[in-house]
Amino acid sequence: MMLDCVIIGGGPAGMNAALVLGRARKNIMLFDEDKPRNSVTHESHGFITRDGIAPAEFKRLAKEDLQKYPSISLKNEKVTGLKKENNIFLIKTSSGNFMQSRKVILATGVKDQLPPIKGLKELYGKSVFHCPFCDGWELQERKLVVVSEMEGITHMVKLLTNWSDDIIVCSNGKQILTGEEKELLASKGIRVLEDEIAYLHGEDGQLQEVVFTNGERIERNGGFVGMKSKQASPLADIIGCKVNENGGIITDEFGRTNIEGLYASGDTSTMPMAQLIFAASDGSKAGIAVVSDLLAEDF
Repeated sequence: MMLDCVIIGGGPAGMNAALVLGRARKNIMLFDEDKPRNSVTHESHGFITRDGIAPAEFKRLAKEDLQKYPSISLKNEKVTGLKKENNIFLIKTSSGNFMQSRKVILATGVKDQLPPIKGLKELYGKSVFHCPFCDGWELQERKLVVVSEMEGITHMVKLLTNWSDDIIVCSNGKQILTGEEKELLASKGIRVLEDEIAYLHGEDGQLQEVVFTNGERIERNGGFVGMKSKQASPLADIIGCKVNENGGIITDEFGRTNIEGLYASGDTSTMPMAQLIFAASDGSKAGIAVVSDLLAEDF
């Protein structure tokens, strides 16, 4: 059987692409390894009508929507191989199955790479987060710390002043801020500490202190972390997708990559601007592009 489209990735981008394609009566298969980026998150925010929803519940409702459309097949399986031959995509799964599809949407997402700071992993997703727009409201008026070893963190610090006027920046022994940036932050009452962090102390996922190797301890009860992300799947690299300086797959406004018939949507292409609502929108646009391109070929 020749499929119209295979979608690889079952996050909001992949699910929304499937919804568009299913409603257009296209025969599609969505592969979901079920290892979401937001697995540590208790609530997702910023998506109208779904603000505060648990990611698992969001996914359950998405699958419920997709089950209304008989041309959509959902597979809880990992895709391990992807290549294009004679304008047809060949897809291989971890169970050794092969299938063919006219189009493919990569919605495989990214993996976050936390700085190797003791105690951070246990706090991440509970009282330390990455996105101010996603979790700033929940940490409003708290004593916040911004932990980052990356240049450009000043923008995040500025954003956080929307929710707190008690912010400390910790660069964990790295010289990441310019003199001008330090002066600007100091003028707003924001301290910059460049000493190395020994560990983050907290209980039940709630940050309490930042402890430095020099023995200094500062009380904090919430925080944000600057971190890098990488593609969660090697498929884009295997098939030859072009990527931008952040590692995101380069696409046009509707998700078309440099490989004809291959599309990318969600975090895998919009890095580092990751938002639930952005990913779903991206998936919708990619789905529309697939329908339009199939029509152009067949009409």
